Amino acid sequence: MRLNAAIAQTGLCSRRKADELIAAGKVKVNGEVCTEFGRSIDVEADSLEIDGKSLPFKKHTYIAMNKPVGVVTTMSDEQGRETVLDLLPENLRHLRPVGRLDMYSEGLLLLTNDGELALKLTHPRHHWPKLYQVKVRGAFTAKDVSMLTKGVMLDDGRTLPAKVEIVERNKTYTEVQITLVEGRNRQIRRMFAYLGYPVVRLVRLAIGGLQLGHIAPGSWRRLTSQEVSDLLYQSTKDYDA
Repeated sequence: MRLNAAIAQTGLCSRRKADELIAAGKVKVNGEVCTEFGRSIDVEADSLEIDGKSLPFKKHTYIAMNKPVGVVTTMSDEQGRETVLDLLPENLRHLRPVGRLDMYSEGLLLLTNDGELALKLTHPRHHWPKLYQVKVRGAFTAKDVSMLTKGVMLDDGRTLPAKVEIVERNKTYTEVQITLVEGRNRQIRRMFAYLGYPVVRLVRLAIGGLQLGHIAPGSWRRLTSQEVSDLLYQSTKDYDA
């Protein structure tokens, strides 16, 4: 793990502030001052000091879940409905969902206790791409694709341009893959309703480079170290066409 990320993982400060501490020579790794921004350390084996004080690492956990229909993306529910935390073992129920999927949507949901990563993936200024497969009632047209690509006017403003591809179409249903770079409440359902197409099924397939893959509905897995690194250090520019 990069040194600034390791410092941030202790909960002391952000990675940006950590860079300032490194530059000021206030950081020691294994008892030696380290001013190398690109230094990698092993949080399991290396020691870390700031201004002579030892800092314990705060262990971050990253979970990818396939949220099923009927489960709500909240920490708890006043109506007694099943939540995404109910799908996790007791020792992981301190994690928080990153963003949300509505009760009738399904697919990839990231849960973590890494607040900095959660902010990176959800803050509006970052425009993080998310890929969805949507099944709607009706035969989608090239004009409909063009409208979504340019953005449509909803009650909370015009949507940002989306990437849209028709996967399958017949007289009754159309399946579309759509990539959004914003996350308004029930945005996809409202976009398709604006065009006159009721959504029958909505599945999130990817968040940036993180893929849903073969996780069964209601199941989850831990992210690999490479997947975590990609989410932490890649920017949305890596996904621009």
